[in-house]
Amino acid sequence: MEKKYIIIAIAIILAFLIHGSFVGRAITRFKKEDRSISVKGFSEKEVKSNMAVWTIKIRITTNDLGQGSNEIEDLKNKVIQFLLKNQITNDELVQKELNVNDKMAQDYGNDQVFKYRYIIENVMQVRSTNVDNIQKISRMTDELLKAGVVVSSNQEYNPSVKYMYTKLNEIKTAMLSEAALNAKGAALEFAKNNEVSLGKLKRANQGLFTISDRDDAMVSQSDANGYEMNVNDVFKRVRVVINVEYSID
Repeated sequence: MEKKYIIIAIAIILAFLIHGSFVGRAITRFKKEDRSISVKGFSEKEVKSNMAVWTIKIRITTNDLGQGSNEIEDLKNKVIQFLLKNQITNDELVQKELNVNDKMAQDYGNDQVFKYRYIIENVMQVRSTNVDNIQKISRMTDELLKAGVVVSSNQEYNPSVKYMYTKLNEIKTAMLSEAALNAKGAALEFAKNNEVSLGKLKRANQGLFTISDRDDAMVSQSDANGYEMNVNDVFKRVRVVINVEYSID
């Protein structure tokens, strides 16, 4: 009987030892897996805009709507002739708006005496992938002024010519790969300095791509006043930041 109790006691002790071994390994494994490092990877590329949008507004004042209509049409034709003469094609021309503002029809100020009753505006747009040509001829509007045509931006606080880059998908993969390599390099440097080994990649989160004018510190698309940013410069900076987490051995 005494021998039987001795055997049972030994079995219980062995069970505790085996259980303790499993628990110890589990804790060790948990601590090991819980150790990780988070780093950021960065990639930046300078690109040239591949699309230019030039908005042209012609504006006149008149008291005779019929005469004003003929006048605005004549000015529009002069602008079109100027553009076609400078290698703008008909396919690149878009007629946007024709607005007539009758000051006498407004709810306010009807008792005022206006020098001109009507304001007529014609808005055209040039959309072209020939960015260099648009940049060149948009600076030649003095020729229109000499012909008696005054042009301005469609919106008072926005640039008349906007330069955009629309080929992000063509460079996205390469930039993400570069950002991932930079992140891994930073993680390896951290592991080396702290005398640990870099483990497996646990997770990676892609940040947003931003496109800004090359010499502009702003990366937002517009400011608080609605002024459109990052459309003034032909050259752009494309940036992406990714967040990567590695395990540490």
